[in-house]
Amino acid sequence: MALYIARRLLWTLLVVAVVLLITFVVFYLLPAGDPALRFAGKNPTAQELALIRHRLGLDQHWYWQFWHFLKNFVTGDNGGWPGLGYTYAGGGQTSVLSLVLQRAPRTLLLIAGAAVLWLTSGVAVGVLSAVKRRSIADRLAMGFALFGISTPVFWLGLMFLFIFWRQLGWTGGSGYVSPSESVTGFFSHMILPWTALALLYAAFYARMTRNNLLETLGEDYIRTARAKGLSERRVIFKHGLRASLTPIVTMFGLDIALLVGGAVITESVFNLQGLGYLAINSALQQDLPIVLGVVLVGSVAVALANLVVDILYAFIDPRVRYA
Repeated sequence: MALYIARRLLWTLLVVAVVLLITFVVFYLLPAGDPALRFAGKNPTAQELALIRHRLGLDQHWYWQFWHFLKNFVTGDNGGWPGLGYTYAGGGQTSVLSLVLQRAPRTLLLIAGAAVLWLTSGVAVGVLSAVKRRSIADRLAMGFALFGISTPVFWLGLMFLFIFWRQLGWTGGSGYVSPSESVTGFFSHMILPWTALALLYAAFYARMTRNNLLETLGEDYIRTARAKGLSERRVIFKHGLRASLTPIVTMFGLDIALLVGGAVITESVFNLQGLGYLAINSALQQDLPIVLGVVLVGSVAVALANLVVDILYAFIDPRVRYA
């Protein structure tokens, strides 16, 4: 197991480096304009533009800039370790690492709360639907899943804000309140984005759990377990559900990792301004260091999530072993 994890970690480093290289190449090959023009003021002279490009490192070839980025990442810079460089905005005085650390807790707390909701509710609804197949409960559960899949997150978020905040006043509005400032304010502001984001994913998990569990309950070893006199509850949860969890664990790990840099719509609707919101604004402003910082966090999250999922397979499914 240790050798397998070591190989996967080395492979993760290579994948992250390739992702960063592709981001660098795309940024410089696309005709997106000169980033220095955004920070040079009105009617800059050629000398002023040249000075800004030199200060930001834009006067070097892209491969030298990429090499400096990798070197600073390993050795660190004045902003700390890992060294992610400095933003183009403000003349390169703001550390990208400080911005990422400032925005990351918002995104991670959004994902963590929503993940608990969508996993528990999705699996529970899926199990209920499979056990009560073709019943009213099954039809209601699948109706819930169809509604969750069909409803856009931005529309659902706006409806939540209008009903529960503006009309009823049950929750806080948009914006982010740190739990260190107010625990009640944090939950009051986060319950709506958690629910809006979780409803979409819970619908997928409900359908997947139902289909997997129905397929598993038709296996020979399930009939054998019932023939031995085991209770239906034990057959479903210990034998059936456990064997159905492998694809759900895979999907869960990838969903969480992809949302690290991809919860843009939810963050925008509720004005959370997390990593996804930061990445979109930086891409529009051609601020490559911030884009690279968010891409780095997202690619590491995806790679590590795949590793954790593979390790969990050995605990969920006894047939899986890593030499």
